[in-house]
Amino acid sequence: MYQADIYQTTTFLKDLVSSVTSPQGMDWLAQKVEFLSADTSQPKDLYIAFSAAPRFIGKEKLQVSEQVIQTAANIRAGFNPANWSTAQAARTILILSIPHQNAEVYLATIEKLFNTADMGELVALYAALPLLPHPESFKKRASEGVRTNMGDVFEAIALNNPYPADYMEEDAWNQLVLKTLFVGKPIYRIYGIEKRVNPKLARMLSDYAHERWAAGRTVSPELWRSVGPCLDDTLLNDIKKLFAQPNELEREAAALACTQSTFAPAHDLLNEHTTLKERVNRGEITWDLIGNRLLEMN
Repeated sequence: MYQADIYQTTTFLKDLVSSVTSPQGMDWLAQKVEFLSADTSQPKDLYIAFSAAPRFIGKEKLQVSEQVIQTAANIRAGFNPANWSTAQAARTILILSIPHQNAEVYLATIEKLFNTADMGELVALYAALPLLPHPESFKKRASEGVRTNMGDVFEAIALNNPYPADYMEEDAWNQLVLKTLFVGKPIYRIYGIEKRVNPKLARMLSDYAHERWAAGRTVSPELWRSVGPCLDDTLLNDIKKLFAQPNELEREAAALACTQSTFAPAHDLLNEHTTLKERVNRGEITWDLIGNRLLEMN
């Protein structure tokens, strides 16, 4: 359903890599792509090239402009290589080069890569999931990525990655959002956060907030982004608590949560805070702005 065009994707990534790596590195990559795309290539050939990519291509960060990000999104909705390295892009090109017509064989090949990968290789693999052939086959693997204790690997699956929103089962998705909050990563970088809102997640987040309040700890204002659309009498009490906080970002989050809701009492509550309501209506308060301000403060 969300299959990206492989030729378009690899051409795009090759252009990005070529702008920051050496001609010799690009020659190496071209030779490996040609060899791996042949029917005579073996899985071990991919594994060797995949591991060696940083030595030949380098680890520099890709040069990504707003135009590049838009082009990426046109290739595959949600695809965003803003934080990718040249090695990561090259590794993605390599795994897109091998024959994929036999889904079972392709899946087995990629799974073996996952099972033997180091941290840098796992980052490349998880970030590449939305671009791979037969993407629906990697649901279980994506869920395992959410459970990892490696921060960089978790970010690769959770942030700026459309795969979870498009393919993950609800329980796995809910765990991803909750863990993102738990480890202090920015919620606004979770692609598709609005379209995967669900009542079970809203309750989980409310319970998490109550646990932190009971322990005298703060709660990220971004937590309420997935609660607002599910407001009811019980959850509205949390929003009332936010409006009473001295922290401006918490009050802004409360206003946004009410704006997201179709629950009439939430709109009545928002009408009691006219200044915040007007700022929301003028676009001065958004979830992304709250997320960015939180990053600046930390």
